[in-house]
Amino acid sequence: MTTLAAPPAPYTPSRLNHEVQVTLESTFGLIEIEGEISNFSRPASGHWYFTLKDSKAQVRCAMFRGRNARVKCEVRNGLQAKLRARVSLYPDRGEFQLIVDSLEPAGEGALRQAYEALRKKLEAEGLFDAARKRPLPALPRHIALITSATGAAIHDLLTVLRRRWPAATLTLIPTAVQGERAPEEIIAAFRKLARWYEGDPEGAPELVITGRGGGSLEDLWAFNDEGVARALVACPVPVVAAVGHESDVSIADFVADLRAPTPSAAAELATPDGDALAHQLERQSGRLRRALRLTFQQRRDRLRGLQRQLPNPRPRLEQLAQRLDGLESQLRQGLRYQQRDYHQRLKGLEHRLRSAAPGQRLARSRDRAQSLALRLRQAAPLRQITQEQAALARTSQALGDALQQKQNSLAQRLALAATALQLQSPLGTVARGYAVLTTEPEADKRFGTVIKNPKAIPPGTRLLATLAEGTLAVTAEGPVSPQKDEP
Repeated sequence: MTTLAAPPAPYTPSRLNHEVQVTLESTFGLIEIEGEISNFSRPASGHWYFTLKDSKAQVRCAMFRGRNARVKCEVRNGLQAKLRARVSLYPDRGEFQLIVDSLEPAGEGALRQAYEALRKKLEAEGLFDAARKRPLPALPRHIALITSATGAAIHDLLTVLRRRWPAATLTLIPTAVQGERAPEEIIAAFRKLARWYEGDPEGAPELVITGRGGGSLEDLWAFNDEGVARALVACPVPVVAAVGHESDVSIADFVADLRAPTPSAAAELATPDGDALAHQLERQSGRLRRALRLTFQQRRDRLRGLQRQLPNPRPRLEQLAQRLDGLESQLRQGLRYQQRDYHQRLKGLEHRLRSAAPGQRLARSRDRAQSLALRLRQAAPLRQITQEQAALARTSQALGDALQQKQNSLAQRLALAATALQLQSPLGTVARGYAVLTTEPEADKRFGTVIKNPKAIPPGTRLLATLAEGTLAVTAEGPVSPQKDEP
């Protein structure tokens, strides 16, 4: 007996839609598709729904919130877009649709390929190496801004720079930052800056900030130009690049000395916080003032301690002054005796000098020579006369030299004795402003007694003060009490 197979169960709509969904997703996988967006809607859930169409057909598309948050361009009806999407089916309504994974304007794919090719080329040349990146000046005095004069970027830069570091001079070199003219204008701006630096390195900017606000890859393409990249590399001063928003990365960002996620962040990174520096300076000034006060107080206490340890020098000075008076008296007496002795020696030398005068000796030699000449003439020995005349001349010359040398020696000794006498004379001390105080000489004496102790002189005693240019008569009133040191 043959058993008939049961007929297959009929499909239900949900089963059919599910199997079709699985078939579509497993067959096509992730595809790229281009078309024009229409019927774009953005409900409160944050998901995007739209239709992608061409001239002959259309397909419904859905892009969920987690994916559309990464889209950089403005999505609108009429936008020619390139999608990466999964082919699927909405099972609840049995509608064929695309689940979009990424979206960018059509044509950006070619730009992306050109971007990647240039990035690899410049990276291979070493233009991205951190070793060639220059540090930014800590306190920039002059900053150049190469950007659009009307965009949001210049407003953000000026706002932050004036708030953080108003001391810096800002120079705007306006350029287009989007469109066909943008690369040439940016390159020309950097060349202008290089000429400025070459002609006036002290007055030229020492830092450059360049960039613009956010946009699509096509909007930012001027900063992906090879000429612009090489202009940044050739810039004589450090460059900060701030192109687009935080997630945008351009070729200019790679070659710049520093990359900032936004223009505002570039201004923050390029300048110090003036208020913070002022507060830090104030804190350091306070610490310095406190340290100076403490040091001054310590030094003052130490000085006072040393003052307490230092003995009063007045007694010692008085003792030394008294000893000096005694030594001065002994010196004057010794000089007087020495002067008398030198005077006697000088007289003796003068007598000897007159006795040894070369004139008398020459006269005697001349008389002797005449006598010898007479004897020679009487003997008439011509040869002997000649010899004797030569000997006589030599003897006369030697005698004259000896007498002259003796005379010079005696004169030199006389001068030295006079100089020593002058140095030992008390008159030199008196000439410097000192005075010698003595009593009036007694009737049988030439000089009075030198006063050493003021207490030994009664008041009213007449005294003589010997000065450099004469003698002054004075009357003693009594000793003067020494003054005490002030506290």
